[in-house]
Amino acid sequence: MHDLSGNTRTGIAAVLRGERHGLRARLLFAGPAIIASVAYMDPGNYATNIQAGAGYGYTLLWVVLLANLIAMLFQALSARLGIVTGKNLAELSRDNFSKPVVLVMWFVSEIAAMATDLAEFLGGAIGLSLLFNLPLIVGMAITALVTYGILLFEGRGFRPMELIIGAMVGVIGLCYLAEILIAPIDWQATGLGLVSPALPDHAALTIAVGIIGATVMPHAIYLHSGLTQSRAAPRDDSDRRKLVRFSNTEVVLALAVAGMVNMAMVMMAASAFHQGHSEVSEIETAYHTLTPLLGGAAAAIFLTSLIASGVSSSVVGTMAGQMIMQGFLHIRIPIWLRRLITMVPAFVVVALGVNATQALVVSQVILSIALPVPMIALIVFVARRDIMGVFTVSPLIRMLAILGAIAVLSLNFILLAGAFGVPIPFLEG
Repeated sequence: MHDLSGNTRTGIAAVLRGERHGLRARLLFAGPAIIASVAYMDPGNYATNIQAGAGYGYTLLWVVLLANLIAMLFQALSARLGIVTGKNLAELSRDNFSKPVVLVMWFVSEIAAMATDLAEFLGGAIGLSLLFNLPLIVGMAITALVTYGILLFEGRGFRPMELIIGAMVGVIGLCYLAEILIAPIDWQATGLGLVSPALPDHAALTIAVGIIGATVMPHAIYLHSGLTQSRAAPRDDSDRRKLVRFSNTEVVLALAVAGMVNMAMVMMAASAFHQGHSEVSEIETAYHTLTPLLGGAAAAIFLTSLIASGVSSSVVGTMAGQMIMQGFLHIRIPIWLRRLITMVPAFVVVALGVNATQALVVSQVILSIALPVPMIALIVFVARRDIMGVFTVSPLIRMLAILGAIAVLSLNFILLAGAFGVPIPFLEG
């Protein structure tokens, strides 16, 4: 699907033959998990993490940790599927399910891609409009142009794209490192919040559900299998084993960084807002409240990370949308058209004057509806010996994946019930 440069391919082949070793050799395999990890630092996460920190201090950090561990498992399984079969999740679904099922899966995934794009676009646009005092629609136009410009690099092979996205992930990480140094963090409370699960009240549960909903993303599960499917050309199972091992290491490292960024967001909000500003729940309010509390630099750094997050996750969302359409329907459309299809709803929403943070929340609800599709399909495929051969996952891993899926899908069900006003007995009061 995507080509690597000749040098990278030659290098990867040399490592698989055992002719190259060391850190530089391993870096040739880095890329897919870094790109997928962007989905875990998108603007949807900003909204839920700010609410968690402002409302509950450090108490909900354990939820971020749990969501991250579930994400690691599913991204590792998706990468494994692509490496072993040479096909991505959407293609395998097309080959193994009936036509009506495939069409429904595609439709749901397409809606999810649009919802994802809405969140990412709005995030980038909110950041630009606040930082440079622009109307929101102008911020969106700039975000659109920048993401399209970055997508043009895809024509030059995959490595430039991976480096650009990697640089943006670096910007987000550095911004939050700076925030933690500026904000006075209570490290003891941080440690306690990570290891002592607690949900103080009903609203805390809603936020916990939101954190998990904003963390495990449908498009990232599809995308990872596509990024690994033709990246290297394994000659035999021994090569595949090496590739799976490299991939697992990269998933753990890349998602650990994403997890730390999310924890840093909660910690910053806890430090800045929890005492005296616990009602802060919107990105705009967070920015305006940060300025007097921690100074203009902290507020500007916050917006810079938000813009990098919006732009990079929007690029990744378009790549995933392209892969989903190609896999399910066998149709490849030009990248500018793909960009346009997923972008239009975002512009419509803003033109109608809908509250931006409210739109972010709705987009997360739509993602919750779509999430079971790739999660369940992935668990089915990695457990099938006729598809995975000797790489079929062990009963323990399958059990953990099923438990992870049950946890995420149950919480998503609660989120949806709440969104549609359906009362859930044990959550009342």
